[in-house]
Amino acid sequence: MSDLTHFDGQGHAHMVDVSDKDVTPRVAVAEGHIKMARETYDIIVEGRAKKGDVLSVARLAGIMGAKKTPDLIPLCHPLPVTKVAVELTLDPDLPGVRIEGTVKTTGQTGVEMEALTAVSVAALTVYDMAKAVDKAMEIGGIRVILKDGGKSGRYQAQ
Repeated sequence: MSDLTHFDGQGHAHMVDVSDKDVTPRVAVAEGHIKMARETYDIIVEGRAKKGDVLSVARLAGIMGAKKTPDLIPLCHPLPVTKVAVELTLDPDLPGVRIEGTVKTTGQTGVEMEALTAVSVAALTVYDMAKAVDKAMEIGGIRVILKDGGKSGRYQAQ
């Protein structure tokens, strides 16, 4: 387990000590999607969801989720998040919604977990707002597609 930074030499979970890391600009982008029935997609597109504007509420939920990441993921550091952007794009080919979350900070550790949480919470919110008409919606494809900053440098998914 020595390659897993959240475990110590004895295999116990611990919070990584980042106090000796440089403070640098950091960014992470994550993506995901939620697939749904065509009828559900049409309801969202046409603004007929009983709970309101699905995409606007999901965007706000994703932003709030990113800011709450250290409250949800036990070993995440609380970070001074300087930007959270959540984009939701209707995709008739799924049919469903594609979600992208971007998080920035200047700090001693990255914001991949915040970007992943933003996307996850936005997708869960779409599900919550449309579950009355489609309980079979499927959330998937959640992954980091870009991470930059810090000692490990840039990662970009293929």
